[in-house]
Amino acid sequence: MTPDFDGDAILIEKLEIAARVGTTEEERAWPQPLTITLSLWPKSGFSGIGDQIERTVNYATVCEVIRSVTAARPRHLIETLAEEVAAALMDQFPLAAVELELRKYILPGTEYVGVRIRRGG
Repeated sequence: MTPDFDGDAILIEKLEIAARVGTTEEERAWPQPLTITLSLWPKSGFSGIGDQIERTVNYATVCEVIRSVTAARPRHLIETLAEEVAAALMDQFPLAAVELELRKYILPGTEYVGVRIRRGG
C-alpha cells in the first residue's frame, strides 16, 4: 500500500483473520481465512509519545477490535466487512485516517480477490 497521506503511520501487514463472508449460504456456513493490511495515521504524531504506549494507538488492541468486528456476524460482501472494520477503528481510536486492504482467498484461478478503502484524512 502506498498511501498519499503525510505524517506518521502505524502499519499492520497481512493480519490473518477468519470470517463467515460470501454471497451464498454455503460460503457463509464456515469461517474462511482472510487477511487485512492496514495503515493507521494517529491524530498525534510519534514525536510526543515519550515511549508510553498509552500515548499512541496500540496495534495489539487494533488487532483485537478487528477480530471482534469480523466475528460479530456473517456478511455477504467483503466490502461491507471492510467498511465496518474501518468505522470501528475510526470510532475507537484517535485516528486521522485509516487505509485497509482486505483479501479473500476463494476464487479459483486467482491468488486472491480484495478491496481497499480509505477513511478520514
